[in-house]
Amino acid sequence: MARRRYQKGQLWLDERTWYGRWREDVLVGGVRKRIRRQEAIGSFKDYPTKRLAQRALDDRIAHVNKVSYRPMPTAKFADFALNWEQKVLSQYGDSTAINYRTHIWKHLVPFFGEYPMKDLNPEMVQQFVSGSAVGAKTTRNICITLQSMWTTAKAWGYVAHNLMEGVVLPDVKRVQRFFLSQREIQLILAKAQEPYRTWYGLAAETGLRAGELCGLTVDDIDLERGMLQVRQSAWRGKLGDPKTDESIRVVELSRQACGHLSKFLESWHPNQCRLLFATRSGTPWDQNLLLKRKYRPLHRAIARCHAVMASILSGMRTQL
Repeated sequence: MARRRYQKGQLWLDERTWYGRWREDVLVGGVRKRIRRQEAIGSFKDYPTKRLAQRALDDRIAHVNKVSYRPMPTAKFADFALNWEQKVLSQYGDSTAINYRTHIWKHLVPFFGEYPMKDLNPEMVQQFVSGSAVGAKTTRNICITLQSMWTTAKAWGYVAHNLMEGVVLPDVKRVQRFFLSQREIQLILAKAQEPYRTWYGLAAETGLRAGELCGLTVDDIDLERGMLQVRQSAWRGKLGDPKTDESIRVVELSRQACGHLSKFLESWHPNQCRLLFATRSGTPWDQNLLLKRKYRPLHRAIARCHAVMASILSGMRTQL
């Protein structure tokens, strides 16, 4: 390996664009190699003289001339994504990890996968954003995943530049939140069968997240003091920590809720985890399946009844 010397690089003008070329040391599979890099430095309008363009090139290759410079590892984006998934994503919670995996393998890798990490730049990210076929919010979330990966890539020495600099993300339109009326809640509770009726009632009473409700145990309920404690959450049938530290909290229960829970606990079936709502095998409910198979069909049935009653009342008014 030739001794590394201070580099000035090569600079030339081509079709009113300044280009620079220099050499860098990289690690490929643990083996040190010297490669030639070439990039556009800027337009003739940005740098009207060669001296100004040379200054820009000097800034671009300053890291190579530092005394502390060391060969940087190199990898294609797809290879880095696999490495990041195994070493970093495994430390995330299940619900977060599954979304990140979807972002990586369904969106990011198909677009960036074959490019070396060093060659990725803000213009490529902007092209990805502009051509995204998913909604604005999902596109923003994908870019958050990419930024998380890039932070690790910088820490591990794969890259040194800011990938998201100047990238314009789509605006997310505000969507009106959906709320049930008091009458709709009463109808749902009247139509639902146990133990789902208690689950719906607690949701309306406390405002807890679906996963938090599925993670409740009988030990979390203090009927004498009228309180309920949130200490864990369930996701896809697995218990874990709540979404945030602030989610660990105590919620006050009304007398009516305490009275209903007292009766509900009389018929409660014990399970190993002492879960308030559990499957036959003693595992937590899957909130996604609950909403899909139980709540939404019930809500649609009630909505149809509302529509029929409204039509009947409208006809009666017309006759009158």
